[in-house]
Amino acid sequence: MKIILSSITGYKGLKVPYTLLSKTDQPMGLAIMFPGEGYTVQGPLLHYPTGMFLHEKFAVLHINYQYSSEIYNDLTDSEFDEALMTDSKKVIDEVLESTTYDSYCLAAKSIGTIPLSRELSREEFKEAKVIWLTPLLKEDIVYGTMKDSQQPGICFIGDSDHHFIEERFTELSSNPHLKLHLIPGANHSLEQDFHVLASMDTHQTMMKAIETFIKEA
Repeated sequence: MKIILSSITGYKGLKVPYTLLSKTDQPMGLAIMFPGEGYTVQGPLLHYPTGMFLHEKFAVLHINYQYSSEIYNDLTDSEFDEALMTDSKKVIDEVLESTTYDSYCLAAKSIGTIPLSRELSREEFKEAKVIWLTPLLKEDIVYGTMKDSQQPGICFIGDSDHHFIEERFTELSSNPHLKLHLIPGANHSLEQDFHVLASMDTHQTMMKAIETFIKEA
């Protein structure tokens, strides 16, 4: 396994670490992971897809922003969003400056869907595959991007998620490029509250769908 640990100087001069993983010197493509706030790439929703991409000979980029830090407590909502987008862009710019890839896939959890939405306008990602995990449907940039996106995408959200908006989710069905999965009873972690085995079953079903999506031509 080839592992590169580095960082960029991001929003307001703060360091943003990232990790680039690869099992081969000639990856088939690059998968980029945008974690949530407090939900890192070690969480199952990003950890298992990381393994799937590595198995398919993709390189995997983890953008390890740390917005649960006290440093960010004084940011307004707009500043916080700007930090997300600025830092993600700088990390991706640095990685793509040294290497180009034939294909791309972007996966985001929760607040990670904000910078993901911005990045989909990048020329390199016009044909990227997209995995939306508990997208923040209340955010106009996320909802608008999902509704209008031409990239093939798959989305998972629970109807007990406090970010779930039924009307907006229903509207997303008008996008033929988007495969929607609404999970009954699932919360913002895509788990069933206090029901461990049911949560494991939910995650297994999701991972099978994601694996199929990754392997599709």
